Amino acid sequence: MPVLTTDAESETGIPKSLSNEPPSETMEEIEHTCPQPRLTLTAPAPFADETSCQCQAPHEKLTIAQARLGTPVDRPVRVYADGIFDLFHSGHARALMQAKTLFPNSYLLVGVCSDDLTHKFKGFTVMNEAERYEALRHCRYVDEVIRDAPWTLTPEFLEKHKIDFVAHDDIPYSSAGSDDVYKHIKEAGMFVPTQRTEGISTSDIITRIVRDYDVYARRNLQRGYTAKELNVSFINEKKYRFQNQVDKMKEKVKNVEEKSKEFVNRVEEKSHDLIQKWEEKSREFIGNFLELFGPDGAWKQMFQERSSRMLQALSPKQSPPKTWTLHGGFP
Repeated sequence: MPVLTTDAESETGIPKSLSNEPPSETMEEIEHTCPQPRLTLTAPAPFADETSCQCQAPHEKLTIAQARLGTPVDRPVRVYADGIFDLFHSGHARALMQAKTLFPNSYLLVGVCSDDLTHKFKGFTVMNEAERYEALRHCRYVDEVIRDAPWTLTPEFLEKHKIDFVAHDDIPYSSAGSDDVYKHIKEAGMFVPTQRTEGISTSDIITRIVRDYDVYARRNLQRGYTAKELNVSFINEKKYRFQNQVDKMKEKVKNVEEKSKEFVNRVEEKSHDLIQKWEEKSREFIGNFLELFGPDGAWKQMFQERSSRMLQALSPKQSPPKTWTLHGGFP
């Protein structure tokens, strides 16, 4: 494929080899030797200085429509995404996933700004730059990590890394005295927007920690961190440790209450069974009692029979009636 070797820049500040302007001269065809996307995930993504693109063939300007059709066929489309990536979370990962899948054959370069630049233009970070670099290397969508990335993309940086497109959310990013640090990238037709993930951000996570500071301070004291490591005063340390002891006592009381409740429930179940059995036995007892001692019960009949016998036994026997015999006509 014919390629160009001009180093002149267009009016937008983007190298002509990356702009829409026609080439000024043509040289012999040079084969592209750009790194290919990672096919296996058995190792972290390399740093840019370990796999810097040594391809001698300048990259022809691509439109977004061409890239989405899978062209060029002899090299991957090189997509760049940058950021701070402090407390790397799912929102970061989803943005990089979108950048990686913008085109059929994409090579995703991720630039991570240094501590000095970040602290100067945005603020203090929780993770230092080495930790943030390593977090990006272990994201499955990343093919290459560029350390100490510039805050504003320059034509020299774009040319050095053979960047075709820049991926970022479309909200104007005002910083370093600019209303939108990606304005010149958008004007050059090299910007491809991604969507932010609502409900998750580094600022949100930090807000949760600040809001529940006491909870996390007590948590780490329990796990063996010292008050000095947590930057906790002597008084607060004692307060947190006392609160931890109170929580332990509450937990013990709660466990005792649960066990007591379980015991009471078992006693209630047993008592229900006993009451039910007692009711059944009592009905049987009352029935037998009535059968024996009721108005028409067997005991009454037996008593009447025995009373009748006793009366008969106690009553005197009646002598037979006397008869008179007449002798000689006289009684």
